[in-house]
Amino acid sequence: MKFAVIVFPGSNCDVDMYHAIQDELGEEVEYVWHDAKSLDEYDAVLIPGGFSYGDYLRCGAISQFSNVMNAVKEAAAAGKPVLGVCNGFQILVEAGLLPGALIRNKDLKFMCRTVELRVENNNTMFTSQYEQGEAINIPIAHGEGNYYCDEETLKKLEENNQIAFRYAGNPNGSISDIAGIINEQGNVLGMMPHPERAVDALLGGADGLKLFQSILKHWRERHVVTA
Repeated sequence: MKFAVIVFPGSNCDVDMYHAIQDELGEEVEYVWHDAKSLDEYDAVLIPGGFSYGDYLRCGAISQFSNVMNAVKEAAAAGKPVLGVCNGFQILVEAGLLPGALIRNKDLKFMCRTVELRVENNNTMFTSQYEQGEAINIPIAHGEGNYYCDEETLKKLEENNQIAFRYAGNPNGSISDIAGIINEQGNVLGMMPHPERAVDALLGGADGLKLFQSILKHWRERHVVTA
């Protein structure tokens, strides 16, 4: 399986994402610069955290207009897994690939610590290796991680089982404790916590590795033919 890690000016978690795929998952991965026009050669797309374009205007607001985002939308429409973490989640929302918005944390402060999440839906290509309701520990590092949507959108997310992760103790004020959501088709996941920073015990925990293993398992079930 071949992964693309999208790199924008200001991305700073791209190396973490690359390490998670190459060294922990053991799969092929390449950096893809923001001016790329095609992602056809890749099986999955990863949009890392950071401060793309300096977070000018609004987090992810400029990145949505990059050439590569047209290719990301094409990949999503083709059913390929697309994962956006932290700033990547913000970019997916700004690009219209996921509903809602990410606003300032409730206390208006940047947060950087490990938090507990609950797996709300383990029947997705990103969460199949977790148990339903499993408690996992994943780091956060954000100033605008407060997920918000209107009541109609929230109702739709809940009815369609699109809430993938919830905070066990809400650190940022996100509506309904939401930490991560998927699109209606189930192949685009946006989440504020950083699973790529929790893929090895040396990093303080490996609860994030199952997310990448879930993506790989899903791909193998559909593309690897055994004799």
